[in-house]
Amino acid sequence: MAVALTMANLFGTLNRFISRLDSEPQAQQQSRSTSGYGFQILRNNNPGLALEPWFDFIIGINGHNVESPDQNLFATELQNCAGSTISMGVYSAKGQQIREMYVSIPSREAGASLGLALQWSPLNVTDDVWHILDVMPNSPADVAGLLPYGDFVIGSPDGVPHGDSGLGYLVEQYVEHPLRLYVYNNEYDVTRMITITPSKQWGGDGALGCVLGYGALHRIPAPLAEPAQAPGETLFESAGQDQQLYHPAATPDPTQVSQHQGPPPPAPVSNPADFLVPANMTFASPPVPSTSPGPPPGGRAKKARAHHAVAPAAGLDDYFAEGEKVSRERDNAPTPKPTSGLPPPPKSGGPPKAASPAPPTEA
Repeated sequence: MAVALTMANLFGTLNRFISRLDSEPQAQQQSRSTSGYGFQILRNNNPGLALEPWFDFIIGINGHNVESPDQNLFATELQNCAGSTISMGVYSAKGQQIREMYVSIPSREAGASLGLALQWSPLNVTDDVWHILDVMPNSPADVAGLLPYGDFVIGSPDGVPHGDSGLGYLVEQYVEHPLRLYVYNNEYDVTRMITITPSKQWGGDGALGCVLGYGALHRIPAPLAEPAQAPGETLFESAGQDQQLYHPAATPDPTQVSQHQGPPPPAPVSNPADFLVPANMTFASPPVPSTSPGPPPGGRAKKARAHHAVAPAAGLDDYFAEGEKVSRERDNAPTPKPTSGLPPPPKSGGPPKAASPAPPTEA
């Protein structure tokens, strides 16, 4: 009886463990979705406010979260701060980041209006985006001008796509008919509207001819920006601008370098062959003739070394002479005897010598 109860408890524990494992993927899927609410920017008529329609949400004001969807209550709080500066917590769908910005509220005489059109919306409405991963040549997507990797379909004025298959349902309703889409490009940080005509007769797969990505791995990333500069360092210098140069500790005194002067020009190249010389090669000056007395005229000629700084032709002759010597030693060939410094006598049959004048004859 005790053994049966123990086995029952063991199977019960195992079933609870398996049910917990089955529930974890659903919980993780829910946690991946952006939670929370805020006032989504629908229209911005104030160029002084750095708020982007559709992408930005106002989620906080003056240090506390905006929890009420009542727009009148939000407008009343703004009017109470007329003539002063308030802080706003703004959530951006670009990179899913939260930033704080300070806004000056006009006085009541000026109307205390910010020129914004707002709508209370959940933050995860911006999760329904489709990433363009690839575009087939001559497809409807290619003709419409969609760009791979950088473009994101964020919506359409002809319908509201929702969920993974929302864009597919919308495309099916507009086969062989023009469909307008809002497309955001991350590389240029611009939003444009394109007109695409889905078709299944273009010669490839699908009605659009492109590969789409959807989900947590295909959210809109943060806009591309220049890398942060180190303190006192100039990464790039453009002509015509007064910029100070970065001087590390090993450089000369900065007071001797003009602030308006660019990098020093390269040294002039006097010989075209210098372009092919390695940077670590040192240039030796031409060999100076030796002042020591040379060998006697009739003595044996001294063999020059191959590694001396001699003329190119002489070095090449020495190289072949050394190769011939090694070859003779391997073949056991007799070494020719050295000759004196005098030239050999001319062979017979040479050119005739000039005739000597004949002696005078007596008359």
